[in-house]
Amino acid sequence: QIERNVSIPMSDGITLSADIFRPTSTGAFPSLLGVHAYDLDMQSAPSRPQAMQGRNAQSEAGDPQFYVRRGYAHVIVNARGTGRSQGEYSHYGPRDVEDVVEVIAWIAAQSWCSGNVGMFGASYFSVCAKQVAARNPPALKAVFAPYGYTDFYRDKFYHGGILAVNFLTFWSKQLAGVKVRGWSKENLGETEYDQRLEALRNNRDLMIIPELAAAVATPDTCAHPLIVDVLMNPLDGPYWWERNPKLEDIQMPILIGASWDMYFLHLPGEFRAWEKITAPKKMIVGPPVYLDRPLYQYAFESLRWFDHWLKGNDTGYMDEPPISLFVTGADGRWLQADEWPLPQTLWHPFYMHADGLLSEHDHSPHEGATSYEDNNYNARSGVDFESPPMVERTEVIGPITATIYASTTQPELLLFVSLWDISPAGDKTLLSRGWLRGTLREECIEKSKPWLCHHTFQKAVAVDTSRPTRFQVNLVPRAHVFQAGHRIVFRVSSCDTAEQVTSFFDQMGQGHVLQQPPSWVSIHHDADHPSVIHLPITSGNRIGTFMSGGKLAAPVGR
Repeated sequence: QIERNVSIPMSDGITLSADIFRPTSTGAFPSLLGVHAYDLDMQSAPSRPQAMQGRNAQSEAGDPQFYVRRGYAHVIVNARGTGRSQGEYSHYGPRDVEDVVEVIAWIAAQSWCSGNVGMFGASYFSVCAKQVAARNPPALKAVFAPYGYTDFYRDKFYHGGILAVNFLTFWSKQLAGVKVRGWSKENLGETEYDQRLEALRNNRDLMIIPELAAAVATPDTCAHPLIVDVLMNPLDGPYWWERNPKLEDIQMPILIGASWDMYFLHLPGEFRAWEKITAPKKMIVGPPVYLDRPLYQYAFESLRWFDHWLKGNDTGYMDEPPISLFVTGADGRWLQADEWPLPQTLWHPFYMHADGLLSEHDHSPHEGATSYEDNNYNARSGVDFESPPMVERTEVIGPITATIYASTTQPELLLFVSLWDISPAGDKTLLSRGWLRGTLREECIEKSKPWLCHHTFQKAVAVDTSRPTRFQVNLVPRAHVFQAGHRIVFRVSSCDTAEQVTSFFDQMGQGHVLQQPPSWVSIHHDADHPSVIHLPITSGNRIGTFMSGGKLAAPVGR
């Protein structure tokens, strides 16, 4: 049975629009819920799955036919202020979360529902599910929520404090019929709001981007209040905090995860969720290929999960290792684990040297620096540091950090770093990225770990142009095998547009705001300024690389 555009009443008098799919047979069934801000019809359109692209990106609810045929009701709801739902959209704000809590209670009270509710879906659906799971509504028994960022500032819009403008403008266009309730205008006060709006109009780095200029020129139309909220809150603070799911409060079973290509959005947040959630949990990180649309790849995995927690069928799922990771490389394979990071991890230093060398060898005194231009008028370049060929198969699995000593001619420095695998034939594979706005380099030692620096992103301090400055940059974790003969390449730049990438997601990982004033940047690498990347080696490279070549001799025939 399919019921379209069902009105679900909220406690403040508005109604939300829902499509409900349930078995034709009589009886009560466990129910799955998905909440989103996109086109509602798209979520259940009978279409052949294909790779995600702009026009089908929002189809993330999962296939209602699949679940209904297996004894579940499936309810898909538009968030307030989107689609046919009444009210004003607040970008995952507290009222949006309260709405979902009320929707769960409404579903549980229906005659066709057994009283057990789960939440399913990727991306928007997953983020919403984590927010609601932290409220622990009584009828919500389990959540299947992979592909969901958990820090709106760090994961979604400000990577390392640098605005991800391409994602902001792309995503805001996907919201269906949105009516936005702006946070800044309501919470900053008229004077502060006007001052910040004027500051935005005078910001060269932002106003050179047409979509941002249009939003600032007409801040009260379309999705512009949302864009303006993001621009008016360039530091971590209340706007972001009230949206972040309180992961420590989640008490119900939850499955999380992503794919390695989601380094620019979901993946960092899922590792954060794994660390902070203490409820029964599973994590799956798959190959660097995002899910097709409409989403179907996790259907059977989720069925095992929901049959276990919503129907009381012991599927044996919880007897299996809690972590599943796909290790990329020539021998791509799945790895099962009980802990993250893996207990056998050795964070091995690879130092940046003169002439673009990346090596375990310590720096010599006065080894100098390598420089590049960040100049919109002439060149936006960077520098590559490349290791000798790997002697043996080397497995790199885990979080990655880099310490970079840099100097610049401007009081601001944008650092974009990336990790690559280069084959003997010269084929390059992008593995991970990291970002840091130099003025937001302040660290919180109490919250940092040896493998992850915690930046506060709450106070900007100008970069001293008279001397080198130390910057700690986090790269997104990865699981990859460097085959013998392959090289590790670490790239440092002040832009992310010079690299030629072809995949949709590598392109989405680019497109950050760049600095318009020209600068000359030097990466220092000597005994006093040991710039280094620490790679999480779990197997191989026991002795290290060989600058002399280190190629194993071929067997001698008889």
